[in-house]
Amino acid sequence: MPPIAVIDFETTGISPGQGARATEVAIVLLENGQVVDRFQSLMKTVAWIPPFITQLTGITNAMVAAAPAAAGVMQDAARFVGDAPMVAHNAAFDSKFWQAELALAGLPAPQPFACTVLLSRRLYPQAPSHKLGTLVDYHGLPRTGQAHRALADAEMAAALLARMQHDLRTRWGVPEPGHALLMALQRCARPAVGKLLAQHGAGG
Repeated sequence: MPPIAVIDFETTGISPGQGARATEVAIVLLENGQVVDRFQSLMKTVAWIPPFITQLTGITNAMVAAAPAAAGVMQDAARFVGDAPMVAHNAAFDSKFWQAELALAGLPAPQPFACTVLLSRRLYPQAPSHKLGTLVDYHGLPRTGQAHRALADAEMAAALLARMQHDLRTRWGVPEPGHALLMALQRCARPAVGKLLAQHGAGG
């Protein structure tokens, strides 16, 4: 299967529509369940990081002041991703920042996003919650680095995605659980998940 780019942003707030900007981006390229490359950078903008965000992420205003300019980081990130489709844990959040930061850098953002939150609700409705850390612990996956830093969260989201693809192959008999199937699965109502997966299974 072609590679999938798993992304995570740290930001100054919830929404770029409210003036929030990215402070850090990390992207993990996942191919056939294995990490094949990584990209990570802090990024400098004019936005101020509130103290509670610094307490959550450990990213300070001084750190981003010394970082590369956001436009250059996003240009590098776009080159790194290329035409790979994307995945994020809570993609509604990360896709907005991907689109907004690329727009500020004068670049398009054509990549489709799949969401491991939505996918986990379809595949693992019995999980205690669908937060990233909870799902990582639920599946016995390794915790990588400090939570609420972009690379650690992107690595954990990639590990969760790899587990989902493994389970789609072994439990549901889907030979090629690629990005298009993930997109269809996350849009599928939960009662119809079994039927969708049966259509894509080894006998489908």
